[in-house]
Formats: sequence, structure tokens, C-alpha cells
Amino acid sequence: MDNDSSIATIAAILREEAGQLRPGDRLTPSREIVRRHGVSPVTVSRALGQLAAEGTVVTRPGSGAFVADRREWAPDAADLSWQTVALGDRVVADEPVAALLGTAPEGVVPLTGGYLHPRIRPDRQLAAAAARAARRPDAWAMPPLSGLGELRGWFAQQAGGDVTAADALIVSGGQAALTHAFRALAAPGTPVLVETPTYPGALAAAKAAGLRATGVPIDRDGVRPDLLAEAFAVSGARVFLCQPTLHNPTGATLPEERRRQVLEVARAAGAFVIEDDYAHYLSEAAPASLLSMDAHGTVVHIHSLTKILSPSMRVAAVVARGPAAHRLRAGQLVESFFVARPLQETALEFVGSPAWRRHLGAVHAELGARRDALTAALAARMPDAPPYLVPAGGMHLWLRLPPETDEHALVEAAKRNGVLVSAGRMYYPAEPPGPRLRVTHMAPANLPELAEGVSRLAKALAGTLG
Repeated sequence: MDNDSSIATIAAILREEAGQLRPGDRLTPSREIVRRHGVSPVTVSRALGQLAAEGTVVTRPGSGAFVADRREWAPDAADLSWQTVALGDRVVADEPVAALLGTAPEGVVPLTGGYLHPRIRPDRQLAAAAARAARRPDAWAMPPLSGLGELRGWFAQQAGGDVTAADALIVSGGQAALTHAFRALAAPGTPVLVETPTYPGALAAAKAAGLRATGVPIDRDGVRPDLLAEAFAVSGARVFLCQPTLHNPTGATLPEERRRQVLEVARAAGAFVIEDDYAHYLSEAAPASLLSMDAHGTVVHIHSLTKILSPSMRVAAVVARGPAAHRLRAGQLVESFFVARPLQETALEFVGSPAWRRHLGAVHAELGARRDALTAALAARMPDAPPYLVPAGGMHLWLRLPPETDEHALVEAAKRNGVLVSAGRMYYPAEPPGPRLRVTHMAPANLPELAEGVSRLAKALAGTLG
């Protein structure tokens, strides 16, 4: 055998021998290895050097080779501390998003999450749409960079007003849309206004883009235009993110007059409004979008299919006009090129089929039944933690806890009791006004499990307060 293979063979033999001995024991002498295996002394020396380098043996000139302490066998762990200096102090805070996307362990009732329960998803119909999409001509070819024309046209129609397909850009879901919008509209280090409370994923995306999120208070009709105007003046921000329909987490919906006021305030400040219309299909009668009321390019509109269909239907549109639209398209092109064509084709097939309308009807009926069941269970079992309001759709209720509640302790106690809830603290860009919880009625499998989840939460609350 050649020299390299001889060294490897002898090293393997000695490694096996060392594994059968105790630390400090001497290995077979080199002369005996040469005689037994018919190799040269140089081959043995190099094999022992290899084992010494990996920490298996310790060689002592004139005495031989000895088994090293087994704790030293593994190579030293890599020292990655240098990266702390190289990366700087910018932090991507993924904990809130990871918490919302986590799955409940067996036997635990989830009262958190943001997607349809698997029993309500149209998985079979989506599979059929995907099969039809795969048979389309050029289904696996590169799509137009801004998205399929027909799909962009469909999103434009949903947005309303005088929006056209040319104004829409197809992106990979609502979260990606938020990230694109923040990066396109605001420079790192500048402030961005958000409702307070607001969606934690938006706060994380803003922070990752290097932006400073500043909260604007809301009431039961959504963001307050007077405080929005004040926040623009004080902060110098030129971007405001809002969820005007079924705001997450409170469920508030801006009435038409207030929508017009928000647009007037933003236009007077020379600022953009990012309209996250995530809940458009989670209500039987969603109000007209801010975009449909905008004639001056103030609104950058986000419209996603993920919430109403499936977590894996990562298809959304960002609608914008003017230089902002160009920057959004350029950002998408540089960061990710385009959304996979088969997924776009599947979305187009599904929303153009009779299954789409049937699915919307089924979801709306289920949302109403679950919301009412959750509201009744909370009133019966947790009267001291009333909902902020009962929304006309959506998946969540926002609970105001007794002022003396330790929110963190309650969330942990609930987990021990077998129910998951979302702590209110993570929905605020700054200090919260008091303890809150977001509870979700769409995550449990059925109404009995929903009721059981509230029962477990009530026990946890009583134990925390007691």
C-alpha cells in the first residue's frame, strides 16, 4: 500500500487500541508496530503524530505513546467571540416572531398563533390548484420580475380605487412585504411611526432594518389622528405603519372618516402610510382600503393571501406608485429576484376557482362562531379580564388584565396549566400601559378545546392573583 494509506491504516489501528485502554496507558511500542504490520518507522511516527494532533495520544520522546485524557480527545471548541466585534451592536430580535410561529406540544391548548387551524385550511383544494398550475405552459419558467400579470391584476382589483396591475409587486408573504417597505421608504437610523400596541413582527422587521419604532396610541376606532399629527411633528418620521382593518392585536377598525383624516395628516407631514391589510379576508365586509382613497401616492398597500389560506401560501402584493414603487421593485430584485412561479400560478388558480368563494364563506362562519364562543367563555370564567373590544372578524381578542397581574408569571403559569397565550408586552415598542394578553380563537381544533383552553387560563390567572 502507498505511504498515505499506510499512515491512515496504522492511525486507525492505534486509535482503536487507544479506545480500549485507560488514560495514561502506554500503546504498543513503535518497534513492535513496525514488525507486526510491516511498515517503516517513519510511517508509524507520522501515524502517531496524527493521533497526537487530534488529542487521542500523548507522545513522550524516549518513553513511547500514551493514551491521552479522554476529555481532551475532542478538538477545542472554535472561538467565535471575534464575531461579536465584527457584527457590531445591531440585533435582529426574532424571539417574538418565533414565539408566535411555535407549535403547541401534545396536550397543550394553543390560544396563540396567527393562521387558520389545519382543519379549516383548504389544503385539498390548494393541492388541486397546484396540480392545475403545474400543467400551465411555462409553469417552471422564470416569471415576470414584478409577478404574473394576471395575479398582479387580481390584487389590484382587490385593493380597489384606480389601482392597476402595473402598481402591484408580488412578494413572498406579508412579513417580506413589511421588510421591503421599511427598507425602501426609510433610511437606517431614522424613526418610523407604528400604532401602539402593534404586531410584533412589524417591530422586529423595523428593528432589523435599523429603524426606531415610535408608538402612536389608538382607541377603539384605531389610531388617533390628532396624536398621529403630533408624533409626525415631534419625531420627524416620514413613515407610518398601520393596520386599519381588524388591527392586531386589539381588533379595532378605522371608520371611513378617520381613514381620511389619517391620509390628510400623513400628506401634510410629507410622509408615507404603509397599510398592512393583513385581515382583508378575515371579515365578511372589509371597509374600503386607505389605498382606494389615496390620490397622491401616500399609501403603500400590503395585501397577503397567507392568513386566509395557509402559512405556506407565501404570496402577497405590495402596491405603490411613483418613485416609491420603483425603489420597492429594485429592492425585491436585489434581495430575492422574484417569487417562485409555481407558487404564483397556484395562487392564481385558486382565487380564480369556485373553491375561493366557498372557502371565504366557510371561514367567515367559523370565525364568527369561534369569536362568540371565546367571548362567552371569557365572560363566564374570567370576568376580571375583559376584551378591549369584540371585533367584527379576525382571529384574536385583546384582554386587559387586572392591574396587579404579573403578566410574565401568568404566561408561565398558563403554560404549566397546559395552555399557550401571547404576552402583551411584546406588542409594544415602549413601556406598556399595563398587563395585557392576546388570545386567539382560531388555533384550537374545535369549540370544546377552545373552552378548555379558557378554563385552564382562568385557573392560571386565579393562581397568579391568589
